[in-house]
Amino acid sequence: MKYLLAGASGFLGTALRVRLAEQGHEVVRLVRTDPIAGTEFRWHPEAGTVDPRAFAGVDVVINLCGVGIADRPWTAGRRRLLQSSRVDPGRTLSQALARLDRKPSVYLQASGISGYGTETGDPAATEDSPPGTDFLSRLILAWEAAAEPAEAAGIRTVILRTSPVLDRTGGLLGLARIPWSLGLGARLGDGRQRTPMISLTDYLRAAEWAIATPGARGPYNLTLPEPTTSAEFTDTLARLLHRPRVLAVPAPLIRRGMGELAEQLLGDMNVVPARLLAEGFTFSGPDIEATLRLALAR
Repeated sequence: MKYLLAGASGFLGTALRVRLAEQGHEVVRLVRTDPIAGTEFRWHPEAGTVDPRAFAGVDVVINLCGVGIADRPWTAGRRRLLQSSRVDPGRTLSQALARLDRKPSVYLQASGISGYGTETGDPAATEDSPPGTDFLSRLILAWEAAAEPAEAAGIRTVILRTSPVLDRTGGLLGLARIPWSLGLGARLGDGRQRTPMISLTDYLRAAEWAIATPGARGPYNLTLPEPTTSAEFTDTLARLLHRPRVLAVPAPLIRRGMGELAEQLLGDMNVVPARLLAEGFTFSGPDIEATLRLALAR
């Protein structure tokens, strides 16, 4: 099949692009810089424009655009960039897809698990749970709404509400592995907060499943089927790396240093992948130990 990827140079986009190429699929990319003829096409999502030649013969379109959530504090400028880097590409792509005479069969758009808010509590949040009311929840609502023109035009649209993805090559674990390997890993707060996450292996498998399953459409939570706490994550990582976990960062210190972003680390986010499980997807890493073993072994 032929795939068109937006956001193909990031951690997840690179992994997905390599996986698809290894499986023999043709992959073309949307870029903002000078494109490589035949494999890249220019677009300007902030202006709502995209080279129409990018869609020629494409079967699946995947949108993974968005600057990092936890890269830096949420200043007013950063908030605007967090939103525009997601909503503008989603709107530009979905509107362009809706106008096509020959439409792709599937449109896959990234989203985030934080749309339910930072204090979901019990029972666990599922895809049918109401959204939260904080900044990130409102952003995610707008992000997902940007895909509606594609769905309205009859394209099977899948929203991947993704939790932090673990792999030694990048993302959260890629950043944390070096200090942890030096014995400098730390528990965050009291460690009792439940923290959604998923291995890169299962993220890629879930994306492939969503593309290949004709009945898959709408939102799916991509997170561990067995929720884990922050303490369980840090203690398991320390054990698998054969390093001690003796440090702890108090919650007030985290809040003082990170502001509102701190609640993404300290909030009790109890979320489960109800739809994936109900529709037959099986996880290679169903719990935190299996997930970390997969992530560290890649």
